[in-house]
Amino acid sequence: MAVKILSVDDEMDLELLLTQYFRRKIRKGEYEFYFAHNGLEALTTLLKHPDIEIILSDINMPEMDGLTLLAKVNEMRNPALRCIMVSAYGDMGNIRQAMNNGAFDFATKPIDLDDLSITIEKAIEQIDYVHRSQQEHSQLESLKSDLAIASEIQQAILPRVFPPFPEEASKMDIAASMTPAKDVGGDFYDFFRIDDDHIGFLIADVSGKGIPAAIFMAVSRTLIRATGISGVSPSECMNYSNRLLAEDSVDCMFVTVFYGIYDLNSGEIVYCNAGHNPPYRIRQDGSAEALPMAQDPMLGAITGITFHEGRLQLEKGEKLVLFTDGVTEAMNTTFEEYGEARLEAALSGQAQPSCQATIEAVKGNVAEFVGEAEQSDDITILALKRL
Repeated sequence: MAVKILSVDDEMDLELLLTQYFRRKIRKGEYEFYFAHNGLEALTTLLKHPDIEIILSDINMPEMDGLTLLAKVNEMRNPALRCIMVSAYGDMGNIRQAMNNGAFDFATKPIDLDDLSITIEKAIEQIDYVHRSQQEHSQLESLKSDLAIASEIQQAILPRVFPPFPEEASKMDIAASMTPAKDVGGDFYDFFRIDDDHIGFLIADVSGKGIPAAIFMAVSRTLIRATGISGVSPSECMNYSNRLLAEDSVDCMFVTVFYGIYDLNSGEIVYCNAGHNPPYRIRQDGSAEALPMAQDPMLGAITGITFHEGRLQLEKGEKLVLFTDGVTEAMNTTFEEYGEARLEAALSGQAQPSCQATIEAVKGNVAEFVGEAEQSDDITILALKRL
């Protein structure tokens, strides 16, 4: 599109001079000139043509001079509009005032049209930069809005009503929390009823951060939930999920998962740990001990893997606390990690409080340790207690 230039000068011969000098650019559609003979006419022209981006204005004019016009133009707050002021060579006081008041550049009479052409090209470069910046800002604002919606959607797909199984309130207590490091995260948790006697529960951590991790998180969560809710064993669920995720993995993304099936009557948990942090078991006396380290790899990394199961008998009053590495790897301002020892200490003595109280206690302890340091990873905790 043509760059629109407004020339404001009470000397009529300047109009002919400019159209003659820039005739080639005008014919090619690169420049389009408008002319006014004082500041008032210029303001009227700007109202009719708000896409004018360069003003070439004389300082000394009747009715409204160039300095007053410059002040009016500044009130428009158009960041792309550039004013080039023109005056006699000896009028350096007014030229200096114009530059201090925001003029882009100046030219002296008699006008050197070659020099003016260079000045106009410099102005166009700055105008193009402003337009690019405005476009990028609009794109960022749109992306920010999309991320806010994505965050709401991501939080909505995670269970948020506690207790999730009020009809089983006399047998179990379960709660969970996910705090993303960015607008959207790669951690997730889930729990669902398999049949009258069994509840499936899981916690997972997708590799990477941001939008790619969030998309992979949604796919993984849907796949594991759809498979687990059918009633297959934890190992079968992991075998099937791993095969599908590994076949369609993009950029070698993977997810660590701890998936268990809880027997509401016996308190037994059959579980499969696919490369995830081992949960902590909190006994009735308040002591906390970690389950054995995972022997199987994460989901989506290697095809043809057979996953194995473990068994855990929760006694009445005992609790199982699952977490992602955003907890233990949380760092303070001196880049010291929170670590497993602090987590174990925070969990010790948490046998009696509710699962939600335990989660809040851990989160509070991590926040106190981290202090003013920025959260570097998603923080997710799930707790299950046999009543």
